[in-house]
Amino acid sequence: MSTEKKRVKGEVLLEIRGLKIEGSSDGVWHPIVKGVDLTLRRGEVLGLIGESGAGKSTIGLAAMGFARPGCRIVDGSIVFDGIDLRAASDEALRELRGSRIAYVAQSAAASFNPAHRLIEQTVETAVRHGIKSRADAEADARDLYKRLQLPKPDTIGDRYPHQVSGGQLQRAMTAMAMSCRPDLIIFDEPTTALDVTTQVEVLAAMRDIVEQFNTAAIYITHDLAVVAQMAHRIMVLRHGKEVEQAPTREMLKEPKEDYTKTLWAVRKLGKPESISDDIVLRVHEVDASYGPGMKVLDNVTVQLPRGRTVAVVGESGSGKSTLARAITGLLPPTKGEIYFNGKPLPRALKDRDKDTLRRIQMIYQSADTSLNPRQTIRDLIGRPIEFYLGLKGAECDRRVVKLLEAIELSEHYIDRLPGELSGGQKQRISIARALAAEPEIIICDEVTSALDQIVQEEILTLLMRLQKETNVSYLFITHDIATVRAISDEIVVMHQGKVVQQGPKTKVLNPPYPAYTELLLSSVPEMDPDWLTRLLEKRAAKSREKA
Repeated sequence: MSTEKKRVKGEVLLEIRGLKIEGSSDGVWHPIVKGVDLTLRRGEVLGLIGESGAGKSTIGLAAMGFARPGCRIVDGSIVFDGIDLRAASDEALRELRGSRIAYVAQSAAASFNPAHRLIEQTVETAVRHGIKSRADAEADARDLYKRLQLPKPDTIGDRYPHQVSGGQLQRAMTAMAMSCRPDLIIFDEPTTALDVTTQVEVLAAMRDIVEQFNTAAIYITHDLAVVAQMAHRIMVLRHGKEVEQAPTREMLKEPKEDYTKTLWAVRKLGKPESISDDIVLRVHEVDASYGPGMKVLDNVTVQLPRGRTVAVVGESGSGKSTLARAITGLLPPTKGEIYFNGKPLPRALKDRDKDTLRRIQMIYQSADTSLNPRQTIRDLIGRPIEFYLGLKGAECDRRVVKLLEAIELSEHYIDRLPGELSGGQKQRISIARALAAEPEIIICDEVTSALDQIVQEEILTLLMRLQKETNVSYLFITHDIATVRAISDEIVVMHQGKVVQQGPKTKVLNPPYPAYTELLLSSVPEMDPDWLTRLLEKRAAKSREKA
């Protein structure tokens, strides 16, 4: 059967009418999605945007006939290619999911099985559904790896999930979703973990496959510049309701509702650059590796002034997160020294005393994998308070509530589990947990990548206020150049495990640029639907000139 013959561009593929979804909290059901309508045609990409908790991911999952644990679909219809998903049997839904409807989750690290190699997981659905033989599926997987700009595409599939970077894992997950060439793909923040250079290639590959196979897609994101490159139409959501919907160009040019205009507003957050000679942390000529022949850091030297923010930028796999692991003792350096307050820092975590551990905290990129799903917020934030500060009982609870208020969450969240929170809310809990230890240094590893622009600004404002009040120092690992501009004092640019440029923010972000820094800055998406096309054409022309 030729699936492509059935894919007539413009035919209605998915119709959702009057969708209502509830979530459970403390045994009480409350509305999450409040009567949303949605129509999607073959070859069309619909962008869903809105702040954290707006219901974007919940609607995306409902398009598969699925409600996450703690949620239930209570009303409305979901019809995919003539099939009523609410009335379909579990067996029928299993046949659809993965083969005809694919899902690319926000957190690849939480979605992959750590015990199996990447290629085994990439081809599993296509083989199990009888769409391809294993040999054909593996050959296609390697082709997809290449199209998604993964390094060493012929062999990277032999690695386990922990042996690749977060951005590389996200691309492998995109390849897994594309393996069956589904009719519908739900992209749930698929480029959140990617640096801007990689994001350009991945967006281009995703757009190419959607167009080539007349695939329909729902693209969930809080990055307005990214959705402008992908979506034909945009739906704005807030509090589980549609705010407005329009073709992308029309929406970008003239949003009608006040809430949409606030999303469109350019981030105005910023702080004056400040330089200090009081160095709280110094990384000196450090090497680190994950085993023989897997050197990740090469002679890295970085300084973090007290009470300042140093942003570390670079593409996926450049060594940013590995630098954080070396500083925290999770990956002891193989060469060089790390100094904390002028004294050598023990290389391994197990050799550091309790007070040193308290003074250096880390907020991880993926809240999904760093928060214990079985612990309540009270336990997650309370544990470091009790361990480091010795507070217990009611006194500890009061401190937890105070931290919740600081991250813009009410005390009503204290007995919730992580699974009952949105992605943005989970990341805020991770921030509160780090703050609970009252540290001198916080290493922030992509801490705002999962947050919408409104919440990003709130979190960054909070972090800057705390820095002003407590003189805490931040090593801020990010691929978001807007965030770098907003909060950093100094910038370190990394590429292939080496520091290629570092200095004050004004120096690094102003021309003339070294070649790699220029590549990074030119890859930052703009609020223009034609930006990606122009950039790809420009780079193709440069390649032809070099050839």
